[in-house]
Amino acid sequence: MNRWQRSVVEIQTRKRHVNECERAQVALSKVTACFQQMSTSLGSNVDGSFLREEMEETRTVAHKICSGLHRRLLSLLMEIDQGQEDKEQVERLWVIFLSSLENFQQDLKKVKVLQEIFPLTQRKDRQALVNTGLAGGTSEVAARAAMVQTPWLSVEVTVSPDLKTHIEEIDVLLEEMLQRVNVPLWSVEPTQEAWVEGSSTPGVGQEEDESLEEMMEVEVVSQNKTSGCCHHHNCKIGCLLCLLS
Repeated sequence: MNRWQRSVVEIQTRKRHVNECERAQVALSKVTACFQQMSTSLGSNVDGSFLREEMEETRTVAHKICSGLHRRLLSLLMEIDQGQEDKEQVERLWVIFLSSLENFQQDLKKVKVLQEIFPLTQRKDRQALVNTGLAGGTSEVAARAAMVQTPWLSVEVTVSPDLKTHIEEIDVLLEEMLQRVNVPLWSVEPTQEAWVEGSSTPGVGQEEDESLEEMMEVEVVSQNKTSGCCHHHNCKIGCLLCLLS
């Protein structure tokens, strides 16, 4: 294989790894969102052994994705060149992954506290659960988390730690991410405007604003026309004068 062919293969391989990291970040967002949603049911009347088991499985999936994504992003950033086309893309993934880890760690800490308050080790522990009025369970959320697949074919065998060790492990991971790779957070620019998904199109927004202004003008005019009327049900002469004026 000559130098040109080798460079083409390297570019294609790197592009495939970047795409895998993008899909892994999407998968991590889905899994951690499911974990956060299930954590809101801890200590409530729908809490139980099934919820605790499903949360452990979801946490294990998130741990596997985090471990693989961290290694691949670190490898991409360590070998990156200044003029590489995907430099900004990889750095942006790195910052998003950093933020996702911090949010996930906060959820893990909250779950740890709630599980200590509501241990559910014995049947009588269910008497301490709060009757929030929730109905049903979290099986649908757990099923969505279980359907999330990692984008890479070869998944490294990683033993998921216990909850306390997992929280401490993320601390070490975050520190390593900030020290080993020099990616200033302020230098990473977003690819789209903030809250763009919540804003409407300019045409629709202008129509809504105009219609709202017209309604306010009609209301003000109607109030001005009837401002001299007392609207009393026995004031017949006053009503006639208001109509004539």
